[in-house]
Amino acid sequence: MPEPVIRFRDVSKVFRRANGRGDLLAVDKLSFEVAPGEIVAVLGKTGCGKSTMFNLVAGLIEPTSGEVAVSGHNPFRDFEAFRGKIGIVFQGDRLMPWRTALANVLLGLEILDTDPEQAQAVARGWLERLGLAGHENDYPHALSGGMRQRVSIARAFAVEPQLLLCDEPFSALDEMTARDLRQEFVRLVRQNGKTAVFITHQISEAMEIGDRVLVCHRPARIAFEARMDREAPAGARREIHEKIMDVLSLEAPAGG
Repeated sequence: MPEPVIRFRDVSKVFRRANGRGDLLAVDKLSFEVAPGEIVAVLGKTGCGKSTMFNLVAGLIEPTSGEVAVSGHNPFRDFEAFRGKIGIVFQGDRLMPWRTALANVLLGLEILDTDPEQAQAVARGWLERLGLAGHENDYPHALSGGMRQRVSIARAFAVEPQLLLCDEPFSALDEMTARDLRQEFVRLVRQNGKTAVFITHQISEAMEIGDRVLVCHRPARIAFEARMDREAPAGARREIHEKIMDVLSLEAPAGG
């Protein structure tokens, strides 16, 4: 078996609260793996710890206990080893408003000291693949929400990362735009042999994107796991959808 791209082993994360309000357990003895080339959708209600999991994988925070490994490295302690190897797409496009679409895509390549001529060709190529040819010199304010998010996706892919992390990137878009971008995202991940973790709170989105869906309860722990079969009949997919709804309904409300 190939080495997993992501491995969590009994990972817990506790945040210290101010004003004597006690500690917040955000992740509770969480264990899972993500194989090379796999798209895993992490699904759960708002506040269940999905974003904390995201930040642990990205190396932005350190676990309180347990082990997080990305490509065999500790993402928090070996943060520099992951320069250019992880692409991130956030809920907001996070484009720099003073940079054109092309300049925004070039940002990561510039940080990696890519040859300027090569960087230009790569950035233009990704904008074209994402349907933005002719908009290279447009500033974010002149682009629609869907177009801005396409620029964000192009920026993530341009550095040729091994792993893509997506934190509800389409939640602010209308459903038709979001559907088109979901399909485009999956196609690009498949074509380029990437591994991806996609965080969402929408059941249909998780099932559409993920090879595997991890359903989380608060504090982040896996309450249910489903492997998605693209060729499965509608009835089988409906059963999984209903099972996920049942699992999510069993979670106690915040403070419960």
